Amino acid sequence: MSEVSVRNLWKSYGDQVVLERLNLEVKTGEFCTVVGASGCGKTTFLKLLLGQETQSRGQLLLDGQPLPAEPGPERGIVFQRYSVYPHLTVLDNVLLALELHRSRWLGRLFGSARRRARERAIAMLDEVGLSASLDRYPAELSGGMQQRLAIAQSLVRPPKVLLLDEPFGALDPGIRADMHVLIRRVWAETGVTVFMITHDLSEGFKLGTRLLVFDKVRHDPQAPQAYGATITYDIPLRNRRPDDLPPELAARVAAHEPPCEASTS
Repeated sequence: MSEVSVRNLWKSYGDQVVLERLNLEVKTGEFCTVVGASGCGKTTFLKLLLGQETQSRGQLLLDGQPLPAEPGPERGIVFQRYSVYPHLTVLDNVLLALELHRSRWLGRLFGSARRRARERAIAMLDEVGLSASLDRYPAELSGGMQQRLAIAQSLVRPPKVLLLDEPFGALDPGIRADMHVLIRRVWAETGVTVFMITHDLSEGFKLGTRLLVFDKVRHDPQAPQAYGATITYDIPLRNRRPDDLPPELAARVAAHEPPCEASTS
């Protein structure tokens, strides 16, 4: 069964049609990169997958069932800007995701439950290369480290679907290369289904197993908002597993090489 099914999906805001006639079947563990011109509905599509928005027409299914109409634990999200809590330490940022899930009313765990959650949070931070920064605050971290913290928050309770909204757009090229290694390794190890928006076409080809191109193909000069964007190209890519990557990148993924930067921004 396909994990995500999009069937004749439309999204409108009043008279403005943003997306139209989207049809897509995404199997478990695929890595879909999403590209297209600014304003063509990529982020709207991600919001529909997250549950922040509801489609105007059509179906959006997760494991054959209608997608819940609000964000839930089966979907993780990482934004371009670092969505972390500035008043909490690195460890507490990740620990909070576990505490809120397991203790919704108090938002706190105690005793052995808290010890297990803390061990899980530390293990996740080690996975993303932040084990030496447990007691630091986000303001003391570089941009790349804050983004790794956001990824750890989203993955400490593994979701079925991970949504990435230009997660590396604010990073310099060297740190972006490190983040590519990290996200490919996390994807390969967890088998999570990924949708990632990027404005960098080469990044889309490098990271994904499928490249989805959004574009507005119908135009009416008398009614410029009457038609929306759709998926104009769905391109299968070779990046099935780390051994399909360029040799130098594959070696770093296989070796679990952590990102190299450790300075603060």
